[in-house]
Amino acid sequence: LNREYKLSAIRGSSLQESASRSVPAQEQDLPLGMPASDYVKQNKIGEGTFGVVTRAVEKSSGRVVAIKKIRGGAFKNGTDNATLREIMLLQELHHKNIIGLLDVYSSGFNGHIYLVFEYGAIDLEGIIKNKTIILSAAAIKGYLHGALQGLSFCHRNWVLHRDLKPGNLLVSPDGAVKLADFGLARFYGSPERRFTGQVVTRWYRAPELLFGAKFYSGAIDMWSMGCIFAELMRREALFPGESEINQLSRIFTLLGTPDEQSWPGVTKLPNFVPFPPVPANPLPALFPAASADALALLRSLLDCAPKKRATADEALASSYFTQPPEMATEAELVPHRGDDDDGGRPKKPKLL
Repeated sequence: LNREYKLSAIRGSSLQESASRSVPAQEQDLPLGMPASDYVKQNKIGEGTFGVVTRAVEKSSGRVVAIKKIRGGAFKNGTDNATLREIMLLQELHHKNIIGLLDVYSSGFNGHIYLVFEYGAIDLEGIIKNKTIILSAAAIKGYLHGALQGLSFCHRNWVLHRDLKPGNLLVSPDGAVKLADFGLARFYGSPERRFTGQVVTRWYRAPELLFGAKFYSGAIDMWSMGCIFAELMRREALFPGESEINQLSRIFTLLGTPDEQSWPGVTKLPNFVPFPPVPANPLPALFPAASADALALLRSLLDCAPKKRATADEALASSYFTQPPEMATEAELVPHRGDDDDGGRPKKPKLL
């Protein structure tokens, strides 16, 4: 399947659909959908440089949704490329563990674009940071499994997410983990395609990206997934680097300094700098409560050499998911409020 052609086809159909509408030129690549009057807006649940995200209810169905408003001015600063990319990819990627794009519409008089998504009750960052939530081994297994299912679907369809982190993994009201925020995502193929290295939030950025690699694969997403897995177990970031060099230093201090024998080609990367050779530290010391299967999976995800890193399908086949404790079901992963509500933040998940 020629993914570039598919993107052009989506863009073409959108142009035809919008040609008869009076909209600003920068919006004409976007399909226009339901009017805003079809939704009842509730509370703001997020904000960024692009605009705001609001919880809303669809009048006709009563379904709770999240509406992402992209300010018209953002399109003058290049944000339109990320928005178009997210729309086009999510129109193709339909999976229970990937956030669903339900609708797209515009406000022609001010240039705003509105993306209507499935509603995510909370993200993994909120769960990790909320100490009133008990993260059992079964729950961690369930969250990781759902995220890997979504990522496996992306990679099987030649899509790199390129910005995986706890804040971009949502948990729906029914407990399904969903990959979100595809603004940096790209189609890729074989042989590896040249990309920018300035992707992925630093703490979750793979070593090859930190060394300036322009040719990379789904292995960069798998590194991010390893960092997320570790963060679920530790309740804090594994590699909270303050700069790219500091990030690499933290990685090598734990995992050992790579060389040409352990990572062929590392010294040829554009921004390679030598680090003092240090041996790997034992992971059990950092994760004393983790099972042997959990640590084996973590090691396979956090291999500095990208070609040795586990794929999403290999990770899903890990014995970690079949050994006790039994993985929590989606119903058991739903965060519930306690008796003492603190503004809608979940108090405790329903876990075994």
